[in-house]
Amino acid sequence: MLVFKFGGASVKDAPAVKNVAKILTLFASRKKLVVVSAMGKTTNLLEEIVKALKEKNEQKFDMLVDQCYDFHLEILNKLFTEKHYKVYQQLDTVFEKLRAKKEGFFSDNFHFEYDQVVSLGEILSTLIVEAYLRELGEKSVWIDSRKLIRTDHAYRDANVDWKKTEELIKAEIGPLTAHSDTFITQGFIGHTAEGFTTTLGREGSDYTAAIFAYCLKGESVTIWKDVPGMLNADPKWFDNTVKLDKISFKEAIELSYYGATVIHPKTIKPLQNKHIPLYVKSFLDPQAEGTTIQESMEYDHLVPSFIFKMQQVLFSITPKDFSFIVEENLSDIFEKLSRIGAKITLMQNSALSFSFALDQSKTDISEIYDLFKNDYEVRYNENLELVTIRHYNQETIERVMVNKEQILEQKTRQTIRILMKDKG
Repeated sequence: MLVFKFGGASVKDAPAVKNVAKILTLFASRKKLVVVSAMGKTTNLLEEIVKALKEKNEQKFDMLVDQCYDFHLEILNKLFTEKHYKVYQQLDTVFEKLRAKKEGFFSDNFHFEYDQVVSLGEILSTLIVEAYLRELGEKSVWIDSRKLIRTDHAYRDANVDWKKTEELIKAEIGPLTAHSDTFITQGFIGHTAEGFTTTLGREGSDYTAAIFAYCLKGESVTIWKDVPGMLNADPKWFDNTVKLDKISFKEAIELSYYGATVIHPKTIKPLQNKHIPLYVKSFLDPQAEGTTIQESMEYDHLVPSFIFKMQQVLFSITPKDFSFIVEENLSDIFEKLSRIGAKITLMQNSALSFSFALDQSKTDISEIYDLFKNDYEVRYNENLELVTIRHYNQETIERVMVNKEQILEQKTRQTIRILMKDKG
């Protein structure tokens, strides 16, 4: 079984859906499980719909739901010549249930409500893609991840129950393989034991592909992107990027940990556990080689990789009694940050202070200040840039430091991390 994942950009409109179908014909003789994300920017739009529900802003809710409906209807109209297809009825059913939420009870648990609504993007995209494949004569089946991937109740960042998930996936898909070649399912979503929908974290469709590959003993996983493979830097921040032809699972984990956005951080481990190779390929040039992620580490050092995290805020806290930062302080600091869901991007301590960086766009500075103000002196520095270089040398360091002032540096044999700001 081959496992493919197509992200939102690969199904953003009708021509994109047709391109996905064309790619799948390259593997016509193979059994395939295809994980599909929400179309285009649908997830962002559904997030706004949840906020409108929470705020009881009915006018905004209606406007956004209509916008979402029209977007998907336009894609259907460009894929199908007539409106008698079942997928039109399915589209209407999904939106009828969504509109009904305006009259329903909105739980105090916003994360719960978020998952019930935002997960609909993947349901819509997979219904459309699967219907189009069947129209082309493909022996395809629509599979509901909400009934197969069992999770806990950590809404918006759910943890997988691997044993139960493997049982459910094998029981559902195993008997179907005798009659079907292609299975279309949703990325990003799962369910609790009670049947409530959960999500696996933003951009979690890569992880979904790894889950299915692990449970089905997949031959490989291919993530189809709008780039030629894994690049050594984000072209948005870095000129003259280089494709990484082959890297190890270990290197991929390191890169995703430090913030590389090509692969979801949780994707690698289940594949490594079962020695399933991962390919990152371009849906714009599907015949090209792409990047292979596998066991061997012999290629890891060949090309330096640069990871940029912009808009960072650095907090430095010092005990008011000038006592040393010891284990008891650190335990207290981490507990407080964990309580509000803060994700540290860099940390460092000295005898008298502890410093940590957070993404500024996801941080309420006053909330952090209030957390620590009673026991610590709190200082912070905004609008910083965090650069991580894997397999660095002096030339690569100098390249990123042009017109920059260094605030903090951490260095190991293979990785350097520099927190910096613009000069002047």
